[in-house]
Amino acid sequence: MTLASHGSSADYGFLRQVVLGRSQNVLDPSRDFMFETKLTRLVRNHGLSDLRELVEHMKRTPDARLESAVADAMTVNETSFFRDSRPFELLRAELLPRMIAARARNRSLHLWSAACSTGQEAYSMAMLIRENFPLLAGWKIHVEGSDISKSVAERAKAGVYERIEVNRGLPAKYLARYFDRAGERWEVKPEIRAMCRFRQMNLCDIPLPFSHRFDLILMRNVMLYFGPAVRRAVMAEVHRFLAPDGMLIMGASEQPPEMGMWKAEIIKGACFFRPVHRS
Repeated sequence: MTLASHGSSADYGFLRQVVLGRSQNVLDPSRDFMFETKLTRLVRNHGLSDLRELVEHMKRTPDARLESAVADAMTVNETSFFRDSRPFELLRAELLPRMIAARARNRSLHLWSAACSTGQEAYSMAMLIRENFPLLAGWKIHVEGSDISKSVAERAKAGVYERIEVNRGLPAKYLARYFDRAGERWEVKPEIRAMCRFRQMNLCDIPLPFSHRFDLILMRNVMLYFGPAVRRAVMAEVHRFLAPDGMLIMGASEQPPEMGMWKAEIIKGACFFRPVHRS
C-alpha cells in the first residue's frame, strides 16, 4: 500500500536533504517516487496519514532518530548471494591464493564487505573460503560486514533468509552444505556464521572505527551514491585501512576517485585495485 497523498516537490526536496545530511547519499530527483513506497510504514508507525504530514511533523519537531529512520528506509539494499559471479571467481582463482601465500606465517585473513546490506556478500565470501580452501581450517578468518542500516545489519547477523533470497545466486550445493532449513526459511550454519561479524556503521562517519587493517575489501556499487568530496574522503579511509599488499574490489563500472593512490589490475576481464604507498 502506498501513501494516500503524494508529496510536493518541496516535500521531496526536504526529504532528499534529510537523507543527504544523515547518510551523505545523493538522491536524484528522478527517483522521488521511491519516497512514496519506502516511507509508507514509517508514516503509518508515527500515526500520520501521508508524506506531507510526515514532512510537516519533521519540520515542526526535529527528531534525529526520525531523520535517521528516513535515511535508513531510503538506503538501497539490493543484494544477493554471489552477486555478479566475476569478482567471486577472481577471488577463488587468483586473489585468495595470492593472499594465502602471503599470510602463511601469521595464518589469518581479514576481509571487509562494506555496505553489506543483509549479509549475502559476506556469507558468500565465507562459503567460498570454506568450500575451496580447506587448508585454512586452522586459520583465523574474519569477514566483517558493515551497513548504515541498523535493522539490515541485524538481519545479516541473524543469517536467516527467505526462499526467494536463497534462490537468487546461491548454488544448490552451497544451500545443502551451509544452510539449515527452518520452516519456510533457511539459516546459515553456525560454522559459517562464526566466520562473519556484522555492525551498523556509516561509511561517512570518519574516522572509521576499525582497529586493524584488512587484507581484502569489497566495496561494490557504493560510491555512486555519494558526492565527489565524500567519495574522496571515504576512499582515503579505505586506503588507510587496507593492508599495503591488500586488494580492493569495487563495482564493475567504478574506480577510486584519486587514482594516484591506487594501481588497477585486470585479470580475465575482472578488475581490482592495490593501494599505492609513497614514501
